[in-house]
Amino acid sequence: MSLTEKGYKKRLIDDKIERYLDVFGAISIEGAKWCGKTWTALNHAESVSYVTETNIKKLALINPKNIFTEKRPQLIDEWQIVPSIWDSVRHECDRNHNTGKFILTGSTTLRKDKQREQVHHSGAGRIARMKMQTMSLYESGDSTGDISIREMLENKDISKNIGEVELKTLANLIVRGGWPESLNIKKENYTLIPKSYIDSILNIEINEEDKIRDKNKMNMLLKSLARNEASIVNNKTIIKDIEEYETGEDLLTSRTTIIDYLDFLERLHLIENQEAYSLNYRLPERVGKSVKRHLVDPSLACACLNLNVDKLMKDLNTFGFLFEALVERDLRVYMDYLDGKLYHFRDNVSGVEVDSILEFEDGEYAAAEIKLGYNEVDNAIRNLQIFYNNMVKKPKFMCVIVGVCQSVYKDPNTGIYVVPITALRP
Repeated sequence: MSLTEKGYKKRLIDDKIERYLDVFGAISIEGAKWCGKTWTALNHAESVSYVTETNIKKLALINPKNIFTEKRPQLIDEWQIVPSIWDSVRHECDRNHNTGKFILTGSTTLRKDKQREQVHHSGAGRIARMKMQTMSLYESGDSTGDISIREMLENKDISKNIGEVELKTLANLIVRGGWPESLNIKKENYTLIPKSYIDSILNIEINEEDKIRDKNKMNMLLKSLARNEASIVNNKTIIKDIEEYETGEDLLTSRTTIIDYLDFLERLHLIENQEAYSLNYRLPERVGKSVKRHLVDPSLACACLNLNVDKLMKDLNTFGFLFEALVERDLRVYMDYLDGKLYHFRDNVSGVEVDSILEFEDGEYAAAEIKLGYNEVDNAIRNLQIFYNNMVKKPKFMCVIVGVCQSVYKDPNTGIYVVPITALRP
């Protein structure tokens, strides 16, 4: 009997957790705070220990085995508060070949120096790591799932009218984000949870035991990342972007500083950069290597820039970038479910770009362009054809993922799928 919270909405990662618990002695679920790690872990646990509770923490500091229970799987929530728990779990997994003993959850990755000092074994073969994202539209019930990535991979001919989604609906989904706690609140309160998240970073999370960071500089960095959401920029560009908005002592010009601040945000699982795809292109020396910048959820970019639904509706350029971020958040969730990876592509000479490359476990891949409006579909199809012609190994399928579109269909001339994001599932 699991400890599932009342009203729990099943996540795609649930199936993966079940598979891994059948194979490994323990699993570690990592992800941003409030993305639902604990709720999901409780769905698979028979007992739970919250290391955030003072008594549990004290017992674990004396000896982590003090908090072990006989009911397995045991969830140990926020284990990184007492890093020695990791090695104790690994030792417990070594005692016999029983699987599914522990579920560890953590919202902060240990710093490398702390990792070396307090964790002496990677856990390889004993503890399987998995990453959890905020909720996709399919998980939250905002996508009908009329077409799947698997169906496109199998080249199925799908045509279905699903009705048009209003632009304002998409704006609401971006501003709300994929936080489980946001699903049942009023629309006028959608901005509160992401804003509270950013406030927590700036006022609580920012400082560690032996490291004090500048709140204003961190705020500037977050705003720069938000302005560059779904864009291909390097650290120098971020520094320059900050310089254009701040002067004097507020400038974040130190390379060492920005690397430390970015590393901190990555350890909080707030950054999900999209790496470049470089395989199979006829002119590999022209392929860009820079990452595409993402915060873990588009709602955080809205919070950093103080954007709400009305502001998005009046700024379609920003709306377009944040819609791309929404789609690529979903694609990260779907590709993880399919044991694949998500990339982007750019030819630095010709300027040809493809928003998303979906690489599958067997090495096959697909290409997807992302467009907010249906009026952009024809240009997206032409761009995908140029990309296709320059690839040595051809993609298994190509698609245009759209915001405002009335139907799912396969273009009769090119075989390229046109898919509303509100109809997609893995």
